[in-house]
Amino acid sequence: MSADLALRERLLAAAAPLRLGTVSELVGLQLEVRGIPEAAVGDLLEVRTTHGPLLAEVAALRPGAAICLPLGTTTGVRVGDTVRTTGGPLQVQVGAALLGRVLDGLGRPIDDGPSLDGMPGMERVSTEHAAPNALTRPRITEPLGLGVRALDALVPVGRGQRIGVMAGSGVGKSSLLSMIARGTDAAVNVIALVGERGREVREFLDRDLGPEGLARSVVVVATSDAPAVERLRAAFTATRIAEWFRDQGRDVVLMMDSLTRVAMAQREIGLSAGEPPATRGYPPSVFGLLPRLLERAGTSADGSITGVYTVLIEGDDLQDPIGDTARSILDGHVVLSRELATGGHFPAIDVLESISRVHGAVTTPEQRQDAGLLRRMLAAHRSVRELVEIGAYVSGADADADAALARLPRIEAFLRQDLDDVTPRAETWNQLAGVVAP
Repeated sequence: MSADLALRERLLAAAAPLRLGTVSELVGLQLEVRGIPEAAVGDLLEVRTTHGPLLAEVAALRPGAAICLPLGTTTGVRVGDTVRTTGGPLQVQVGAALLGRVLDGLGRPIDDGPSLDGMPGMERVSTEHAAPNALTRPRITEPLGLGVRALDALVPVGRGQRIGVMAGSGVGKSSLLSMIARGTDAAVNVIALVGERGREVREFLDRDLGPEGLARSVVVVATSDAPAVERLRAAFTATRIAEWFRDQGRDVVLMMDSLTRVAMAQREIGLSAGEPPATRGYPPSVFGLLPRLLERAGTSADGSITGVYTVLIEGDDLQDPIGDTARSILDGHVVLSRELATGGHFPAIDVLESISRVHGAVTTPEQRQDAGLLRRMLAAHRSVRELVEIGAYVSGADADADAALARLPRIEAFLRQDLDDVTPRAETWNQLAGVVAP
């Protein structure tokens, strides 16, 4: 009986007259539509323009009008253009068939692969999804190997942890992500490239990620010339895909490059909507968006999402508002040093400025002892480096500095790593024990 009732409702919906609206105004990123009273916030509308259909998301409502944000270029939009409702919010397709595919910010394939429509096991879901309840999240107790020695030993990451990679432009954030994508122990990678230069996307796929990394990855791309709404939606699309794999019991690594450009997209949208600028021009909605996005990663009763988010620091200032906000939400941060990068040190990880808030839960006492000893030697060497360079340091003044100077070649070799070099986590700890040994 229930099946007959559901069929009846579908037939009635199909037979119902199609209500059409019109574009009444377009100012900046705001598209005003009249004539569709049933439109709700979050619904997707389709504008029929001279250049083809244009999707727009309802962001706010006024008496008799819906304020929408276009998900594409507004070239060709005219007052009076016909608008129809799609019947609900933006949805993306999820399923195992996404592995190895490259999608745009709205979840549509942009590679040469087959269409996702009709593929077995695929389903459509909304990009909006609730974060796991704080009291039902399992504790982070299992380490996740990333294949990068400096991270696995000195900034260890646990399954379900969220960590930020903070650096200025051109210091090696994307290259570090590619190393993690190839070397991680996780079963699935979901990679969001938000606001990247179009030239770098193909280079990242072919050179940095490679066929092996792409085979177990889903890549979501919204380049810098994409509309602000698509760049913003790309972050939520990638997160929703990662959540689907987590719900299937998988351990997922979600990599987003970069969180700053997601915030910039929201800034563009917020300022266009009339929000007042706050810290460095970012409106209040940006600082409400970040926790809503970042809290969706983490552990659940079924699987885990380990989030790795790059943060583009303006002028290499770690007190940048987005970087400062991200640090307060995430479970740790990795700082990349421009000084190390210009000196040919790769990956350019400043281990003394980097920290993992779950390192005590995912390492053994022996591992923490070795990592702590190496940190002390690096800190001591930093404090006496200028004295050593001018020949004013006297041996015996600092035991940790003496130990660091004696082991400096081994320490440098341990912290440096080629882009194609993937070191298993167990081997990393064995190498660290050899570095700090007397």
